[in-house]
Amino acid sequence: MTTITSDHPLTREQQRALKILSGLMIPASPEYQVPGADDELIFSDILRTVIPQQQLARLAIDQLNKLANGDFAGGTSTAVQQATQRFRESGSPLVGFVHALVAQCYYRDDRVMKSLDMEPRAPFPQGFDVDEGDWSLLDPVRARGPMYRSPP
Repeated sequence: MTTITSDHPLTREQQRALKILSGLMIPASPEYQVPGADDELIFSDILRTVIPQQQLARLAIDQLNKLANGDFAGGTSTAVQQATQRFRESGSPLVGFVHALVAQCYYRDDRVMKSLDMEPRAPFPQGFDVDEGDWSLLDPVRARGPMYRSPP
């Protein structure tokens, strides 16, 4: 099954760039027996998920292309690594967008969830048990006071 398709709002070149970036962000781990974010199933989910935000994806890929002297997807391994590093260090809000997109889709994969000893299911309606924590960590939030206006 090939993920990159012509029936997608991103061009094939943009899809290739996004796939390369996804694989660099979360590479496969033979040690933990998990796929990378460029795995066909995971990347198919990334392509479906990005459609409503395709303009942000295009902007991120354009920025990567500029950092890679015009061709991120076709660049050498070294050029791709350097462009990715400069993109990450740029402080651009697009970095956060790409991180959120890739991580969201990666952790929806059943194989990844099983590797974390988590049941591969939606968190609701059953929820997940959370260990009791140190409630004092919330003290700075409580001390901040309300961040809303009281109704008239």
